[in-house]
Amino acid sequence: MTRRLTARGNMNDRMDVALNKFRSRMTSYPPGMCPLVMYRTILQMSINQSCGKCIPCRDGLVEAERYLKRIIEGDAKIEDLDELKTLCEMISETADCAVGVVAANTVLDSLKDFSDEYESHIRNQRCIENVNQTVPCITLCPAHVDVPGYVALIKEGDYAGAINMIRDRNPFPTACAMVCEHPCEKKCRRTIIDHPINIRGLKKFAVDSITADKVATPKPNVSTGKKIAVVGAGPSGLTAAYFLALMGHKVEVFDEHEKLGGMLRYGIPEYRLPKARLDEDINAILKAGDIEVHTNTKIGRDVSVEELENGFDAIYLGLGAQLGNRMPVNNGDSENVVPAADFLQAVARGEAPDLKGKKVALIGGGNVAMDAARTAVRLGAETVNVFTRKRDDYTALESEIESAMQEGIRFTTLLSFLHLEADKANPGRISAVWLQPEIVGEYDEFGFVKTEHSTKYPYRAVCDYLIMGVGQRCDVKAFEEAGIPTNRGRILADTACVIEGREKFFSGGDCVTGPSTAINAIAAGQVAAHNIDEFLGYHHKIFCEAKAPDPMPNKCIPTGRAEIEERDPFERRNDFLHVETPMTVEEAEREAGRCLRCDYYGCGCMEGGRAPW
Repeated sequence: MTRRLTARGNMNDRMDVALNKFRSRMTSYPPGMCPLVMYRTILQMSINQSCGKCIPCRDGLVEAERYLKRIIEGDAKIEDLDELKTLCEMISETADCAVGVVAANTVLDSLKDFSDEYESHIRNQRCIENVNQTVPCITLCPAHVDVPGYVALIKEGDYAGAINMIRDRNPFPTACAMVCEHPCEKKCRRTIIDHPINIRGLKKFAVDSITADKVATPKPNVSTGKKIAVVGAGPSGLTAAYFLALMGHKVEVFDEHEKLGGMLRYGIPEYRLPKARLDEDINAILKAGDIEVHTNTKIGRDVSVEELENGFDAIYLGLGAQLGNRMPVNNGDSENVVPAADFLQAVARGEAPDLKGKKVALIGGGNVAMDAARTAVRLGAETVNVFTRKRDDYTALESEIESAMQEGIRFTTLLSFLHLEADKANPGRISAVWLQPEIVGEYDEFGFVKTEHSTKYPYRAVCDYLIMGVGQRCDVKAFEEAGIPTNRGRILADTACVIEGREKFFSGGDCVTGPSTAINAIAAGQVAAHNIDEFLGYHHKIFCEAKAPDPMPNKCIPTGRAEIEERDPFERRNDFLHVETPMTVEEAEREAGRCLRCDYYGCGCMEGGRAPW
């Protein structure tokens, strides 16, 4: 019998191409869909993967799919849930291979995670919420900016119009163009064809083409005579001030720093967000209406909470989370041990430590940790080593981690913190970090891998300077003493930014949620502004002066995505100049032309030719 090598382009190779295309359909699964329909789709795929050898997988999964079909169509009884659970438990315990076991466990997970949906389908014959496909980029933007609208304006060359359309929901077009984590791209329907639209890149092109402070903001409403205090001049506080001023209210902003911007100014390095560019947004915000600013003013020191309560019609607390956490360990307060947030703020104030020729260690894997590590490189550190317990601890953007690696930063995982070694010659300093090697284990209920100690000897990392990227907290002491409800250093406010039991007081952003992203803080400021307006007895609307052009037909031809390029890593690691280079006009026009205009096409229920969000 003649033996042969597997021929290229065989059936399996061709199926891999098809499956790769199908994978993008799952990645871009649209928001607003019924979760039970999604689980039924997954179950049907598992049925197709069954080899048919064992009965639990071959027949049991088919029966489970029939149960799901009846539940989705509203033809099931409440007892069917117990029967479906029993069936899937049997399949999970008796199936021969992973196909049946994992499929059954997936259904069992859905019964636990979406129990309310199952019950609603059986009792009410519908989902808990109305099921409508929504425009993915608008839905997933926390501030719900009209992304297709401003992308279309960029395509037409109307950059001022694009900036105005962004500012309809987000007064920080420049800052977000530089540092936003772009959740809007996560389920872009363009992924079905090739790759998501480079939304952040296009926003950056718009603000690079015309600065935000040269684009007039909408005219404010007539004065209402109401006064609102905004505590904190970060993205959340200034967003609230912007919208409240446009509504016609007088706004007074209080901030303990010398300059406005909060963590955008004092927490994000110059090489990512040049402060001159941040000032473009802030200048535009301050022109929006009657906004008065009090810098170098700390609540509880210079102004009391009682004075705010007596002197204003409403108060918004957008404090942010600017205090870096320290680990409660021996030698944790040594002079060469510093929280990442404190380190970045010191550099922003012009008080950078001398790291030339020094070995820097960093514990943590978030965006703040990456900013601190890349800043240490620019301050002349000989080596920068980032240690984390597991890969899941790297919560920073992949692009940030990749850029850090390009700049020579070393990453080591599977090392958990043990203790700090004091410097024998100088007890006020540390000389090394001791870390315990780990091995990976099972995944937890949230899909994160667990670790346990390895039998390897502890690892000693010599360092001259240790940065602790282990989170941040909010300074709420003055508000706690004034009776504002808090829990573990966070102000207690609901999703409407209302502080229960304290009339006039609203709060949002990092001081409520814990450390998060700039766009989430902006969304909180926007929500708070509208709810404060309602609280004061008004219902103002902010009218966007820009209008999106009519869409052109899109032939859905696969096209490459235009990326934002960065300066050479060996060059940029030596300075604090902005790392990203601008898109060209041709790149931006082509990239904007890839948009499928989901606000007009293919998103279910339409109102006036556009999908609601």
